[in-house]
Amino acid sequence: MTTEASPRQWMTPEIAQQAQQILSGMTLEEKVGQMTQYDWGYNPINPETGTSARELLLEEIRQGRVGSIFNVSGAEEANELQRLIQEHTQHRIPLLIGRDVIHGYKTVFPIPLAQASAWNPDLARRTAEAASRESMKDGVAWVFAPMIDISRDPRWGRIAESIGEDPLLTSAYAKAWVEGAQVQEGAGERTASCPKHYAAYGLAEAGRDYNTVDLSDRVLREVILPPFRAAVDAGALSIMASFNEVNGIPVCANSYLLKTILRDEWGFEGVVASDYNALQELIVHGVAADEEEACERSVLAGCDMDMHSGIYMRYLPKLVREGRVPESAIDESVRRILAVKIKLGLFEQPYINIQSGESAAADRAAFTELAREAAQQSIVLLRNEGQLLPLNKEGVKIAVIGPLADNKKDPLGCWAFDGKPEDVVSLLEGVRHAERSGASVLYAEGCAIDSEDESGIEAAVAIARQADVIVLALGESLEMSGESRSRTSLDLPGAQRKLAEAVAGAGKPVAAVLLSGRPLALPWLKEYASAIVQAWHLGVQSGNAIADVLFGDYNPSGRLPVTFPHNVGQVPIYYYRKKTGRPPGGVYSSYYIDSTTEPLYPFGYGLSYTAFEYGTITADRTSMTADEELTLTVAVTNAGERAGEETVQLYVRDEAASVTQPLKKLIGFRKLRLAPGESADVTFRVGADALAILDQHMNWTVEPGAFTMWIGPNASEGQSIRLQVEAKQMVRQ
Repeated sequence: MTTEASPRQWMTPEIAQQAQQILSGMTLEEKVGQMTQYDWGYNPINPETGTSARELLLEEIRQGRVGSIFNVSGAEEANELQRLIQEHTQHRIPLLIGRDVIHGYKTVFPIPLAQASAWNPDLARRTAEAASRESMKDGVAWVFAPMIDISRDPRWGRIAESIGEDPLLTSAYAKAWVEGAQVQEGAGERTASCPKHYAAYGLAEAGRDYNTVDLSDRVLREVILPPFRAAVDAGALSIMASFNEVNGIPVCANSYLLKTILRDEWGFEGVVASDYNALQELIVHGVAADEEEACERSVLAGCDMDMHSGIYMRYLPKLVREGRVPESAIDESVRRILAVKIKLGLFEQPYINIQSGESAAADRAAFTELAREAAQQSIVLLRNEGQLLPLNKEGVKIAVIGPLADNKKDPLGCWAFDGKPEDVVSLLEGVRHAERSGASVLYAEGCAIDSEDESGIEAAVAIARQADVIVLALGESLEMSGESRSRTSLDLPGAQRKLAEAVAGAGKPVAAVLLSGRPLALPWLKEYASAIVQAWHLGVQSGNAIADVLFGDYNPSGRLPVTFPHNVGQVPIYYYRKKTGRPPGGVYSSYYIDSTTEPLYPFGYGLSYTAFEYGTITADRTSMTADEELTLTVAVTNAGERAGEETVQLYVRDEAASVTQPLKKLIGFRKLRLAPGESADVTFRVGADALAILDQHMNWTVEPGAFTMWIGPNASEGQSIRLQVEAKQMVRQ
């Protein structure tokens, strides 16, 4: 039996002793095998020998020269591979089987950016747990999630996988996601999370995936690293090192990131794995002349496991025997890998118990119900002029038009490899499910998602003329966001704008529903749609959740986790921007001659079918020392006629500091549900951690002086209060 440790220090003496005992009997090649991971789904045939990559990999597994694989097809296959280990290797060290379980497994939940719109980390904890429970039944013990890169550029396709632009919100989700993803039931029924991509992958120049990242240590520590620190503190058993360089050194060869910060400063005990083939890419980056040098640089920098390139297995034994890499470095990595396998119970139970059909069906029903709840909370109402929404279910003709209306594939979103379109409820189906007697639903596609063909628009307009109200489903395909899916335009692709303009010309009220993997810049849409609903890619319950919002069965509560620009020329645009010596406001200031500097929709923004009113902020003090705590309270009232949820947001600005500060910084949020006419007091306690900045000496310090705090519904609205801090205090170095 092992003794439970705190989340971050999970490697108990018992686990460490067991790992060391196994390690002491291993050959060098067996050790390096544990540091080697392969993609089981990669299976080309060698044209000269006729041998498949999978046949070669099977032989490597039999020899104990593989520590981990990913992309296995199911429990039966996983058990067969584990059996090879048990029957053919001396130490019987189980394989650690991984998978990209990004936003669900077979039950696909909303994309992470959508889940972030719920401003509900506990909901993400539940969806992550459900995804791990589902994937572990297929032998997956290692989920490559969550993706917690701060993302400020909607051109970057992987913003869909992120929690958005804010360090605090992302940190809250990182903690919850790790806790949910790391299911622990019993021996052999546990999963490890792998937060990614460490670090700064989301700040790729020009929003172009895999591109250069150049940033100050201040931005790294203030903005990029807090979510990863939160994941480590939550007990993450592994971290994935990213493809990109940071300040000239690719992460897999970056000892400052992998050792100085991750190990020495944070005390991380888990495994650092490279991203796919990232060791090979050190050569392309130009920091290694060949595979041998790439191998040497990576292992010495602190990368424990090589994902798929095979470079460690080809070169590490040679480098150790030549004295270029100390075997102690290998031992450290292997000890961590073995410890994770012990923690997961794989030695006790390497095989998966095949789930019965009845049990699987019961799980699936519960997960599907959760998927609908998650999708409902992910939807953001951006516009509702004339209170067009919610729609009436009775006695109304509704025209559902657009390329994403009767679409069951694209609502799955990116990174949904195990989801099936036949499990998806389309928007059209959701509307039809919700209609009552006397209502009728008409449908026309109008145009394809990414085609300039306008031949279907005329038929769509004819349908629109017959209707009382139009639901216009527009947006992106699932292939337009995700990895390697950067865009230079943030407008609707293909002929969709022409469809919107033509359909609006029918003279009927239009509710536009946007299904996308990123923020789109559509200021023109306000001219044609009285209501705009940001629905993202919502997964298997997409249509039902959207219909719940359109008809008012669910009052939308989503709030934006990213800033929406007017146009791509404003990018990067984010609320957490710094002061400047010449703020926007006229000639010779920081402005555009052809565009506003303000966002189309600010961070934290979202509407409801009810109205929330904020009372006056009260504080228990107007001045404090840095070691004291301030209590702020505001009364929030539902002044409308429907029950609803409001996300109350707290921001701060240090008015005069030793280094420049952002105009606003989110330091707290509370989501509360209120019945019509109901009021509740929302209280925030503000201490040193919330007020601390990285000072000019790079120490986390609360500096004396004036602070302004705002409480409101988004980053652009709210009332403020001033606070005076009387004395300086260092929080940590």
